[in-house]
Amino acid sequence: MIRKFDFLVIGSGVAGMSYALQVAESGRGRVALVCKTNIEEANTAKAQGGVASVTNLEVDNFQKHITDTLIAGDYISDRRAVEQVVTRGPEGIRRLVQWGVNFDRKENGDFDLHREGGHSEFRILHHADDTGFEIQRGLIEAVKQHPNITLLEHHFAVEIITQHHLGVEVTRRTPDIECYGAYVLDPDTHKIDTILSRVTVLATGGIGAVYSTTTNPNIATGDGIAMAYRAKATVQDMEFVQFHPTALYHHGETHPAYLITEAMRGYGGILRLPNGEEFMQKYDRRLSLAPRDIVARAIDKEMKIHGLDHVCLDVTHKDPEETRHHFPNIYAKCQSIGIDITRQYIPVAPCAHYLCGGIKVDLDACSSIKRLYAIGECSCTGLHGGNRLASNSLIEAVVYAEAAANHSLAHLEEYAFNEAVPEWNDEGTMTNEEKVLIAQDIKEVGQIMSNYVGIVRSNLRLKRAWTRLDLLYEETEELFKRVKATPDICELRNMINVGYLITRQALERKESRGLHYTTDYPKHAYDQN
Repeated sequence: MIRKFDFLVIGSGVAGMSYALQVAESGRGRVALVCKTNIEEANTAKAQGGVASVTNLEVDNFQKHITDTLIAGDYISDRRAVEQVVTRGPEGIRRLVQWGVNFDRKENGDFDLHREGGHSEFRILHHADDTGFEIQRGLIEAVKQHPNITLLEHHFAVEIITQHHLGVEVTRRTPDIECYGAYVLDPDTHKIDTILSRVTVLATGGIGAVYSTTTNPNIATGDGIAMAYRAKATVQDMEFVQFHPTALYHHGETHPAYLITEAMRGYGGILRLPNGEEFMQKYDRRLSLAPRDIVARAIDKEMKIHGLDHVCLDVTHKDPEETRHHFPNIYAKCQSIGIDITRQYIPVAPCAHYLCGGIKVDLDACSSIKRLYAIGECSCTGLHGGNRLASNSLIEAVVYAEAAANHSLAHLEEYAFNEAVPEWNDEGTMTNEEKVLIAQDIKEVGQIMSNYVGIVRSNLRLKRAWTRLDLLYEETEELFKRVKATPDICELRNMINVGYLITRQALERKESRGLHYTTDYPKHAYDQN
């Protein structure tokens, strides 16, 4: 089946929905919004802390936010991207409010701002401790009410379409690769449809599910990055995987692990060993409010020194009523497993959280493939450099969604549907009866990545990961050619591709920088094993 849309948006988090709403509001064409599960399930909904933006001009300014971002990124951020996100951030906030998103305010109507690790001022807008959920809720309502947006839930994008599918040899040196849409699996027919588009936008989110423990939902398998890489797009900075320092440690909860927001440390939470001893003073003068890469490595080292499976976050010295008011969902979650956070420590441990790299894009969110844009976590704008500053991700998604919308609308008349694209050919393939192999391989990818490509790395560990992923790649590609495409085997292919990219680019970086720490090129005086 062939379908046509002027704009094809793959992914339904804050980035994808923001873009879809902006181009739909222009009235310039029909928009398809593809979600591989339902529209409610996205990394956006899991974001607790909030959105970073300069709104209190009495004490804050753009230069402070820019400086904080550059410091957190270990000074390898693209300054142009940093300036674009920071200066356009307030307009992005106004747009979210206009679409129906509610942020907490003080009695006088001003935003109630939090402070998080790495920020020099209080500039985090939030909605209690479920900001991402509130943003997702507001945007979903706006999307569902817009007549120009066709929502395709439970549809799985298998490949983006380029000249390769027209029989043209495409390599990484091909100068004019173009995207004509995507092949998308329809859950009702179990067939792969051809969706032709004038503009294609990848907003597929993160890669956390390639690790055995993550704060991301199971769907965060790096699909957009893998599809773009197979289509020969430029992908960079994949070695910079952010491990959130404080996920709730609770046996059995790994996908997703429950996030204990950084705002709780901004509120005054103190990291301690289970015996009550503080330890962050050994690692950074900013103590528990140091940037995430430093805090995660410090926790990792303390856990290894003392043989622990977690450390603790302490807010027992804070006013109990205030704690319950600011963090109602965290309070309720901990209560459900028998922990009263107003009287007991919260057990926490680092786990995979966010990817700073991805599909390389310019200031207009254009990838190296013409007519293909990438926004949100699947993109690499250069904003984050070696390490993301807390709460910069949601505002980046909104700002770059606007940049992509403006650019694609300005160039829309230059893009035509390519009617020569063939339909997906699965002749001779059979129904896959080897589900147990796929389930086992997905589990193995998580173990490889967590054991060998985690918070602390070495060349030996990375090479071992490479060897094992290469074997999985060969086996999976052979199976993919023989069976009909299903979401599980497509996700496995993508996870292996993403794991390979993280491992390869980690091996290529011959230094410890930001989130990439290797014992072969130690950066800090203290040794981490």
